[in-house]
Amino acid sequence: MLLAAATAIVSSAATAVAIGVASRPSSPMAELVPDDTPRQGGLYTVGTSVTPATDFTQAAESTINGVVSIKSFTTPRGYQGGRGGYSFDPLFEYFFGTPRQQQQPQQQPREQQRGLGSGVVISADGYIVTNNHVIEDAERLEVTLNDNRTFDATVVGADATTDLALIKIDAKDLHVIPLGDSEALKVGEWVLAVGNPFGFTSTVTTGIVSAKSRSISATSHSRPMGIESYIQTDAAVNPGNSGGALVNLAGELIGINTAIYSQTGNYAGYSFAIPTSIVKKVVADLRQYGTVQRAVLGVSIVDLSADTAKEHGITAVTKGVYVGAVSERSSAREAGIREGDVITAVNDVPTNNTAQLQEQVAKYRPGDTVKVSYIRDNKPHTVSIKLYNSQGNTTVTKAGDFTDLGAAFSKVDDSTLRQLGIDNGVKVAEVNDGVFADAGIRKGFVIVSINDTRVSSPDDIEKLYRSIMRGNNDEKLMIVRGLYPTGKRGVYAVDLTAR
Repeated sequence: MLLAAATAIVSSAATAVAIGVASRPSSPMAELVPDDTPRQGGLYTVGTSVTPATDFTQAAESTINGVVSIKSFTTPRGYQGGRGGYSFDPLFEYFFGTPRQQQQPQQQPREQQRGLGSGVVISADGYIVTNNHVIEDAERLEVTLNDNRTFDATVVGADATTDLALIKIDAKDLHVIPLGDSEALKVGEWVLAVGNPFGFTSTVTTGIVSAKSRSISATSHSRPMGIESYIQTDAAVNPGNSGGALVNLAGELIGINTAIYSQTGNYAGYSFAIPTSIVKKVVADLRQYGTVQRAVLGVSIVDLSADTAKEHGITAVTKGVYVGAVSERSSAREAGIREGDVITAVNDVPTNNTAQLQEQVAKYRPGDTVKVSYIRDNKPHTVSIKLYNSQGNTTVTKAGDFTDLGAAFSKVDDSTLRQLGIDNGVKVAEVNDGVFADAGIRKGFVIVSINDTRVSSPDDIEKLYRSIMRGNNDEKLMIVRGLYPTGKRGVYAVDLTAR
């Protein structure tokens, strides 16, 4: 599956109909027949005024200076400067000594451009929102403004579940695109996509909103891509547009372009954007905490279909989200939600499908209280629910602390690495109630690899975790290898589905 969106430009070309991230493997799908491009003429409405549909100049002029180009750079895999250009297994070094090749003269890192994407300036002092897949695995990020000024950027935080990231450059008085209300957006409304497709900077394309709350994986029967509640448009979006702006005719940001549905990896008729209803909350969390404070209801859900309604005798509604199971220690169970209920609204906002329910819950943090409307025994009910995190509490998650794993992680200092005879690792700083504790991992354990992949930072662990959870394999397992400070080795099998 290839998320051809506006992701980084990569060397390989996709030939199957696919949706995916960057250059991930794709699976064949039925051929897509694109719609015609938007016809000019007719009218659109903004507020109470009526304006010719051919005039997009004001919105374009007010936004192009707020969209930036982002280049990501990395050292080719397998190259480790100072080791003669090769990498070695740290456990091999620990037991058998350092290979002779380490004594060879150090070579300069061979940095290469990995990809190209876009970003949107959201504050005058240099905060920029983009896609996670634009900055993922990058060792250096270079941001170019529309006036050709260039800056190195640092990552404030990233969230693979929503495919959003917040980066920062050292600049002042930048042009900011104001945030709009994506929930007020209407199907059929004109929108503009602003970005850097194929490296062509400050490119503006137009289209209309084709659909809202779109779940790509549900439609394409492909692998789930985290929280999916996209704005679907027919504005042309291509590689390099990822992380760029989707704006309304008032010049307000209403989405971050992230994906296309394509036969070749290039635009073929449909593009998808993350709505600002999700972007606002994720960016606020990343800026304040460095990681997302994610609330969950604690239910297994599917769209209410005609077959499901018939099977369970549901006649009161034809749309909604059917509750297949309720987790232990969840906010839903505590509030009395049961298997067989049909959730129809959150805070009076309709949830006609799972994408809409995901979008609404994603707006809140653990500890927030929401009103949930549901149908039980063909009768309407409403209940107030205090939202929890995945561990069944409202504890604030810190950067490097993954509530799903029940552990917090930190980098390992150089002296500890030398003492243990390894050159990479991540320390388990805390162990709480969760799957790590269930597997027997204790505080202080230094993780060297997970599923035979080396880890050097908490971000590496989160990326591997998200990758495993997105996979099609029903067995969600982490094989964690490493050492305790005493030098004692440990290998643990962490079952991610145990809770």
